Amino acid sequence: MCGIAGLIDSSPRSSSQGLRDSVGRMIATLANRGPDAGGTWVDDSKRVALGHRRLSILDLSAAGAQPMTSRSKRLVITFNGEIYNYDELKKELPLGTELRGHSDTEVMLELMAAIGVGAATRRLNGMFAFAVWDAAEQVLHLARDRMGEKPLYYGWLEGVFLFGSELRALRAFPGFRASVDRKALALYMHHGYVPGPRSIFANIHKLPPGSMLTVSTRAPGSSPVTRYWSARQAFEQGVADPLKQDMETTTEQLDHLLRDAVRIRMQADVPLGAFLSGGVDSSAIVALMQAQSTRPTKTFTIGFESKEHDESEYARAVARHLGTEHTELLVTGRDALAVVPLLPQMYDEPFADSSQIPTHLVSKLARQHVIVSLSGDGGDELFGGYTRYAWGKKIWDRIHWLPRTLRIAAGRILGSIPQAAIDAADKTTAGRISKALSIKNLGHKVKKLGSLLEADTFDSLYLQLVSQWSESPVLGTLRTARTWDLAEKSQATPDPHDQMMLLDMITYLPDDILTKVDRASMAVSLESRAPLLDHRIVEFAWRLPSDQKIHNGVTKAPLRGVLDRYVPKKLIDRPKMGFGVPIGAWLRGPLQGWAQDLLTEDALRRDGFLDPQPIRIRLEQHLAGTANHDSELWTVLMFQAWLHH
Repeated sequence: MCGIAGLIDSSPRSSSQGLRDSVGRMIATLANRGPDAGGTWVDDSKRVALGHRRLSILDLSAAGAQPMTSRSKRLVITFNGEIYNYDELKKELPLGTELRGHSDTEVMLELMAAIGVGAATRRLNGMFAFAVWDAAEQVLHLARDRMGEKPLYYGWLEGVFLFGSELRALRAFPGFRASVDRKALALYMHHGYVPGPRSIFANIHKLPPGSMLTVSTRAPGSSPVTRYWSARQAFEQGVADPLKQDMETTTEQLDHLLRDAVRIRMQADVPLGAFLSGGVDSSAIVALMQAQSTRPTKTFTIGFESKEHDESEYARAVARHLGTEHTELLVTGRDALAVVPLLPQMYDEPFADSSQIPTHLVSKLARQHVIVSLSGDGGDELFGGYTRYAWGKKIWDRIHWLPRTLRIAAGRILGSIPQAAIDAADKTTAGRISKALSIKNLGHKVKKLGSLLEADTFDSLYLQLVSQWSESPVLGTLRTARTWDLAEKSQATPDPHDQMMLLDMITYLPDDILTKVDRASMAVSLESRAPLLDHRIVEFAWRLPSDQKIHNGVTKAPLRGVLDRYVPKKLIDRPKMGFGVPIGAWLRGPLQGWAQDLLTEDALRRDGFLDPQPIRIRLEQHLAGTANHDSELWTVLMFQAWLHH
């Protein structure tokens, strides 16, 4: 895992030393992504510069250093990530190719030299973001992995093309200027992250997953983005050609695929382990790691003082059964709160998934023992694990046949009932209402239901279901933000579960989940790998009918079937908990002063981005305990903290 950055400057003013100094400043900001070494390269024409920060994983010698030049001298690469099938690709190199070392980077580079950058990229199984300069064609190719595990930002600044692993690298370029994109901010307020291809800055973009960007020095400003792989197309192909087989066959096939995906991700020349929460996804990964290892797998989990958020006992039980070398840390509220001031720098863009805090803490724990850690990310999106999938379908099935005017009226009535009154009514029944419905924060959920009743389509209901702010508080832009271009979603199936999973896979997964894990782990120079996101497993999952993924009301049925072969059901079967922290309570307690300072009416007006009125109303209601607005307030606070940072 590494950090990359670079630029193309075709102006007459560019010089070799100037380019080297500029790219040196850019990669210096990425030292946390690559603490082991750094390097820069400038082409002979004094127009292109590439930079690299290295976290050594494979081939720790100087032979693995970057930027790396091909044997033919035609190609130069700066690369972030891991290519897991590099041993297989090595066999495809032209006969007689002599490699200087044994890094995956060199194998990939020589394959590109042999068959072309685009053709080679389609052969890669891995997580990656790279830039390859082709001296013969005078073009720079940028590419990002299929699922979006590794980040890559780019943009033009007064005739200079810039790219980097994080926004901070672009901001370090001398003379960098960019304004906050208010439409991107409105989208952020809607969902707690900035959906790609936008970034928080106008004219700076995220390269979409599964895409390539080609920039020519002969035609500055022309940089078409093309897809070499598409989650939407994989979905369409899977739905068009479903697997017609029983659950036993599905389980056997998934076991085989996942076992190999785990095996190739266990390759490293440094210590390796895994995150273990005790849930289905991480337990399945650890079970298959241990099944293919001659030594106990190193596993890591954190526990919390609050039992509502603590899963450590479940992780401990799974670790004991599998015989792993388990390390756990009980995190206090003070430990978690100490992370909050670090978040604006860590995420480098407004980001409001509060599980960013425990994700960073478990990464920090793991980094004390290993340099690579496998995770269970992707299981929910692939196999229908989120509770909102079941709730979204149930709600739509019950309301879509009602006249919309009646639903709107009912929604407004529900919206007018104070959350505190709903929670008080539940409390008088000793929580029997919320228990019967299996709902936490009943008052908040009833208010949410009120907004869902107004949805005119299933798509709009789901967008509302996953939103933070329905009405954007951003000044000077759309009051209501729609996050995704729904034309991107396929109409190949009417199945609502598949529709929700696809939307999550092309939006929530890369822009929230994978962003969270990448920044939290790389902040401590830890590489995280996700076997479930192997594209072979993704393509297999889309061929499974929805009723196999959510089978007889059981979510993630195929993955549970695999896990049942290694871990007793009694250690796994329990309600989904999630990886959260008590943000709502903290905002009424130890974070109250910090929140009030950032959200004063004067501060909000002075910054000029957000309307103070709806924010102040929610803050006062939350502090008074009459409503729970933790998600909305955290979204605003993470923007304000980033802006002031």
